[in-house]
Amino acid sequence: MTKQKAQKKQDTMEDPSRRDFVKSTAVGIGATALAGLSAEGRGIQPSAQQQWDHGADVVIVGAGATGLPAAISARENGASVIVVEENYDIGGHAIQSGGSTPYGGGTSLQKKHGIEDSPEKYYSDLVNYSDFRFCDREIIRVFCYESAPTFEFLVAHGVKFPDRAPAVREDTAPVSDKRVAGPEWSGEVNDESPAGAPGTALVRPLEASARKLGVQFLLEHRMTSIIRESSTSGPVLGVTATHQRRSVHIQARKGVIIATGGHTSNVTFRRMFDPRLTEEIQVVGEPYSRQSADGELAALRIGAALWGLGNQTFETLQRTHYIEKPRVMGCRYGYQSGDERLKNSPIFARMGATGLPVRDYQNLIHVNQIGRRVVNEMLTGPDWWNACLAPNGGTGNGGGPIWAVFDAASTSREEWVCEPPFVDPNGWFFQGDTLAEVAGRIANQYQRQPMPPRALEETVARYNSFVAEGVDTDFGKPAPAHRIETPPFYAAWATPCAHDSLTGLRINGKCEVIDMNEEVIPGLYGGGESAGGFRLHGLARCLVQGRIAGREAALATTRSGSTV
Repeated sequence: MTKQKAQKKQDTMEDPSRRDFVKSTAVGIGATALAGLSAEGRGIQPSAQQQWDHGADVVIVGAGATGLPAAISARENGASVIVVEENYDIGGHAIQSGGSTPYGGGTSLQKKHGIEDSPEKYYSDLVNYSDFRFCDREIIRVFCYESAPTFEFLVAHGVKFPDRAPAVREDTAPVSDKRVAGPEWSGEVNDESPAGAPGTALVRPLEASARKLGVQFLLEHRMTSIIRESSTSGPVLGVTATHQRRSVHIQARKGVIIATGGHTSNVTFRRMFDPRLTEEIQVVGEPYSRQSADGELAALRIGAALWGLGNQTFETLQRTHYIEKPRVMGCRYGYQSGDERLKNSPIFARMGATGLPVRDYQNLIHVNQIGRRVVNEMLTGPDWWNACLAPNGGTGNGGGPIWAVFDAASTSREEWVCEPPFVDPNGWFFQGDTLAEVAGRIANQYQRQPMPPRALEETVARYNSFVAEGVDTDFGKPAPAHRIETPPFYAAWATPCAHDSLTGLRINGKCEVIDMNEEVIPGLYGGGESAGGFRLHGLARCLVQGRIAGREAALATTRSGSTV
């Protein structure tokens, strides 16, 4: 057993398992709904002689891109730290990310390659750029001034960036300066990288640094509530968590940091911002990590406010990172890479298949649950997913399942292997000798009605006529190239993916959580995708805000209270 695996076994206090995650209970956040919750669900008050199972100066909930820098920063500022993580391992969504960090304001990498930048220039770029105009100016300004120091913080803690000029990436940040860099990563898939993603090269060095500094990790501990002096007033004193079906009380002598990663996995919560996001929408990061809104809900129960809610529905950028076209199809989780090496992943049993990546969308059409085509398949971003989320034959606000339909000639052109482990026939991939046969076989928990065979036949016949004519008069697909006519025929799950949480708890520039009276909740901090007010995609805001939250919590005054 390696030293790292042995440490993880100690962290979980049991042999780490690949068990399914506990499903988050979706609850409303209105006053009436909250009043009916149990004491544990509300955010409990401590008894006069509160007994604690664990204790530290700073307790961090979540071990991803916000939680890890928070832990390191808190330790560097003299605080003892406990990190509570519901997963069996460390990394959250970040370990599955592309690893890109749009840091500017004058990083050492920018300076080395002759790129002139400053915090004020970065700030000006952001507040005058598209959707960023609608964000909280205080949060943006702090981010811009803490951007370069956070880059140097990452380097100091073992993250290695290639020695090349930062790139331009318009969908992540303004283009007036080159600010995007990603860490070096070999691309292996194993226990150290469940998805074979470059984010591993960010997470593992930070984990190693945190452990070296003495951070204590409590894995497979799911936070259930925040303990406050009274239900809506006074300082935050700690959290409760469940571990092996047992309630655990963890004291925070200086502060609690919410770094749980957002709400995309919580259908009720995400539909508050956009009712179209019904349960069939896939979620980026699953099945390894979930964004269950646990942190936001626990904070709301003790009086916290939400912030910047409009950011979750803006659709003006070419690629919003709010909803995305799946990277692969024919499997439940369409944001994987499609790499055959994913078979080596410790979570492959839950993934079900690696999926089929698409090189050319001329090789398929997208149809809805009643077999009707819904979109120009060549589109990306909001133009694609807005069409897929429009009511398309079902009832309610959501768009329903989207299926990619193609034939044997398509599989040959794409060089697909239409069998496990590349596709999952357990509800996510179907084939038949005729289109009617395929339609009759389509069934899963989200296909609420059988697909009418005649409808699919008519849809394909109409599309084939567009190929013959060279013009798509329905959706404007440029020069439709290939008829769908060679058996066998296939239908692969290709439903949109929910990506970022672009809103969350209200915080200030110190990452302190603010309540509905515009007052700081003493001892409660938040950042990353759990926080609102700043819609910047990706790791950069998580890492910056985590570092700030850890520092500010560590420097807070120690509160009196019962000891462990």
